[in-house]
Amino acid sequence: MAWFDGFEAKRYEVNGQQIFARTGGRADGPPLLLLHGFPQTHVIWHRVALQLRERFFLVMPDLRGYGDSSKPPGDPEHLTYSKRAMAADMVALMRAFGHERFGLVGHDRGGRVAHRLALDHRDAVTKLSVLDIAPTLDMYDATDMRFASAYYHWFHLIQPAPLPERMIGGDPLFYLRWKLGGWGSAGMGYLEPEAIAEYERCFVVPESIHAICEDYRASAGIDLEHDRASRAAGERIACDTQVLWGTRGVVHRMFKPIELWQAQCSGRVSGEALPSGHFVPEEAPAETAKALLAFF
Repeated sequence: MAWFDGFEAKRYEVNGQQIFARTGGRADGPPLLLLHGFPQTHVIWHRVALQLRERFFLVMPDLRGYGDSSKPPGDPEHLTYSKRAMAADMVALMRAFGHERFGLVGHDRGGRVAHRLALDHRDAVTKLSVLDIAPTLDMYDATDMRFASAYYHWFHLIQPAPLPERMIGGDPLFYLRWKLGGWGSAGMGYLEPEAIAEYERCFVVPESIHAICEDYRASAGIDLEHDRASRAAGERIACDTQVLWGTRGVVHRMFKPIELWQAQCSGRVSGEALPSGHFVPEEAPAETAKALLAFF
C-alpha cells in the first residue's frame, strides 16, 4: 500500500515552535486540517488521506509535543500544552499556507484541540468533525467509578512529574502497544508495520512522554478553566459539526456524543457510529473517508 506517496514532509516555524506536517492532495481544493490524538501522530491519517487527496488540500501535522514537532518543557500552570496554545499553532500553520479558513477534523486529543480552535478562532473554521470524543468538561464532570476505570490513563497521566513519566519510561514500548491494542480495537492487527514503527520511534523519546503527560495535565486544569469561561460567556461552536465514534469504542457507552456536542454548538450537529474501536481513522478508513467526504 502507498505510504503518503506524493505528500510533502516538512517542519514549519509557527508560534516559536517547529511543527512537522505532511501536506498534499489537490492544490486548488478546499483546505482540510487533520489532527491526531494520543498516543499517535499524523500517521493515523495515512489511509484516509489516500481517499481524500483528490478532493482536498490536506494538512496533517504532528501536534506540539508529539511526533517530530517541538517538545517544549512543561510549566507549572501547563499553559505550554493548553489546547488554546496548541490550537494557535494550528491556525498559524494554516495561515502559513495562505488559508484563513479551513475545514477541521480532530480525533481524540486532536478533537480537543479542534474544539478549542473552533471557539477561539470561530471565523477560521468552515466545518468541524470530531472523532470518538465528548467535550472534555462534560467527561470530567461526569466522573464516576465506571468512567475512571475505562479512562484510567486520564488520571494516571495528570499526576505530578516525574511520576507517570518514570513509570511509562520504564517500558515505553509495552505501554504504547497496550494503548494501541485497547479501547475496542482488540489488538494491533489493524496497523501496518510502517505505522507501528513510526509510533514506536516517536513515543519512546523521554521528551515525548513528558509532553504527553503535560497535554493531559493541561486538560485537567487550565483547559477546564478555559472551557468553563467559554460556557459562562455563552461561547458556542458556530459552524456545522459532525460527530463520529466507533461502535466498539467506549465513549458512546458512557455519554451521548451528539447531544453533548449539540449543547456546545449553534450550528447543525450530525453524526454516526462507524465499525471500529477508538482508532477510527485506521480501523475504519473507508467509512471515515466516506463520512468526511459527505460532510465537507
